[in-house]
This record gives sequence, C-alpha cells and structure tokens, in this order.
Amino acid sequence: MFDFKGKVALVTGASRGIGRAIAVELARGGASVALNYAGNEAAAAEALALVERAGAPRARLLRFDVADPAACQAAIDAVVAELGGLHVLVNNAGIAVDQLVMRLKDEDWRRQLDVNLTGAFHLIRAATRPMMKARGGAIVNLSSVVGEMGNAGQAAYAATKAGLIGLTKSVARELASRSIRCNAVTPGFIGTDMTAALPEAARGKMLENIPLGRLGSAEEVARAVCFLASDEASYVTGEVLKVNGGMYM
Repeated sequence: MFDFKGKVALVTGASRGIGRAIAVELARGGASVALNYAGNEAAAAEALALVERAGAPRARLLRFDVADPAACQAAIDAVVAELGGLHVLVNNAGIAVDQLVMRLKDEDWRRQLDVNLTGAFHLIRAATRPMMKARGGAIVNLSSVVGEMGNAGQAAYAATKAGLIGLTKSVARELASRSIRCNAVTPGFIGTDMTAALPEAARGKMLENIPLGRLGSAEEVARAVCFLASDEASYVTGEVLKVNGGMYM
C-alpha cells in the first residue's frame, strides 16, 4: 500500500475495470478520490461505494466526456474547489472500436482519437495550474501493449495508445522543473468484462503469447499505477512501465 494521505486524485474511466481498481487502491492509501465516468450510473455508484469503503476521506463522482475540453476544465476546477486541490491525475478513460483499417469509418477513428489521446491532453492541460500551485504532482497515463507492438484490427486504438507514450514523455520533460512527474503504464491482456466474453479458443491463443501464462488482473495494473503516482517513485518521470506478463519486452 502506498501513502496518499493528504492527496487528492482524479481517475478517469473509473466506473469499471482497471479505472475502478486504481481508484480503490488510491483510496486504500488515504487519497481523496474523484471518479470520472461517461454514462453508466449504476457502475459508477458501485465504484464510489468501494472507494469510500476502502478508506477515502472524501470521494465524489464526476460525469463528463473527456473529449470535451470545457467539461475537462470544469471537472478539474470542481475537484480543486470541492476536494481541496489536485495532486494525482490518472488518465485511464478509453474506448476501442476494432476494425480492419480498410473498413474503419472516419467517425470511429476520430472518436477513439478524441477520447483516448485528446482527452488526456485536455486534462493534463487543465491539471497543470493546480499542480504547479501545489508545488508538485503526478500524472499517469494508461497506454497499452498494443500501442507498443501494434495489433491487426486495432490501427486506430494502437495509434492513440502510441500517441499517449509520446505525450507522456513530452509532458515529463516540460513539467519536470515544476516537480510534476508524468509516466505511462502499458497493460497487456487483463482480466476484465471484455476479456471474459472472449471465446475459449481466442482466450487460449492469447495466453500462448504471454510467458507468464495467464491474464493480468486490474489490481496488478492498479498497483503499478499507484507506485508511479506515489512519492516512492519521486525520481521516476517519462517512464513507460510494462505490465504485460512478458508479452512484449
């Protein structure tokens, strides 16, 4: 468990899966947590209850579309005003619309770009001022193993996740003098609702490419994210931490 007492964190895409696990792990460390979600009210309420049960001094839900720059700025302002600052930003919100590149629709390309990459930019830009005021902060961007190695049928998704790595490294260089660190985590195949729905044959083929021979858990990714967000990683910035069971080295 990492120490986040006195810290305020915002996690996007926090209603389910990896985002929910990150929010809970931050709460276990004593952080006050704001949880962003796009539309699933029931899942968001469950996540909020788990975060409160995990020990967050304060927690609140924020429904907004990360692709909307005005909504992102308003959300950051609300977190600062209501929770007392912003010390940790985790850009986890993302979508995937799988399709071969020759059949990929313009709107599906744009929507993935807007949510997965531009959304992170919107929030980083908005978070910079309160983090500078706090004389430091930690930003963690959730990229993907697909952004490092590519994947057939996921050209748009891979492009956005690769873009996050470039964004991470550039922001790390730009904000280091202000004691604001920026890192990325690249999960491999993680046991979530999406992977649970895969046919057994597809799941078996997936496991063949993972040296550790199993899917990762959302909690394993959450611990990696919380390490990078914590003071234990105070000399780590611009890093890309692979959490993929050895699938891509």
